Amino acid sequence: MSRRSMSRPAMDSSATNSPAHPTDHPTRSGGSRMTQHTTSRRSLLTAALAAPAAVATAPLLTATPAAAADPVDGCQVVVPWTAIALDPAVTNQAGAPAEARVIRLAGTEFLQLRGIVTCAFTADAQLGTLPAEIRPPKLTRGVCPRNNSQGINAIRVEANTAGVINVFGPQTTNKVTWIQLDNFSSVLG
Repeated sequence: MSRRSMSRPAMDSSATNSPAHPTDHPTRSGGSRMTQHTTSRRSLLTAALAAPAAVATAPLLTATPAAAADPVDGCQVVVPWTAIALDPAVTNQAGAPAEARVIRLAGTEFLQLRGIVTCAFTADAQLGTLPAEIRPPKLTRGVCPRNNSQGINAIRVEANTAGVINVFGPQTTNKVTWIQLDNFSSVLG
């Protein structure tokens, strides 16, 4: 007899521990039956996503738009991009000058830097000075990419209350030759 012609005997649902139908599960209290509802994952996810959206859209539809919000960036620009006065040992890379700005997002102000500078730092050094209209109320710091040397590819950048931008981490055995400032975004105040 081949495997294909062999048929399996029909199983009696009473011979197994599992019920024949999902609604045939007895309750813990005794012989009465309990109805079980099945819900697909898709319907659960749809309900979970729809509930917060329905609650959140009502206030948003009636709220007045922020008058000073910049539609391009989605935030308020407090101080626009302005050139950073670089230290004599630092130069801008062509097409990517070092600049700073201040934005306000959800009521919080951020100092942002952009641009790429070339240098030859072998010790902690001054990168430059922020524009006069930008003075952090406290020391603010961030981490920016730098040339990869001996597996080190980031440098600490700080702006103090006088507007001086310093870099920390270069060593004589691990010279910093360029720094990309685009990664710097730090909370002010």
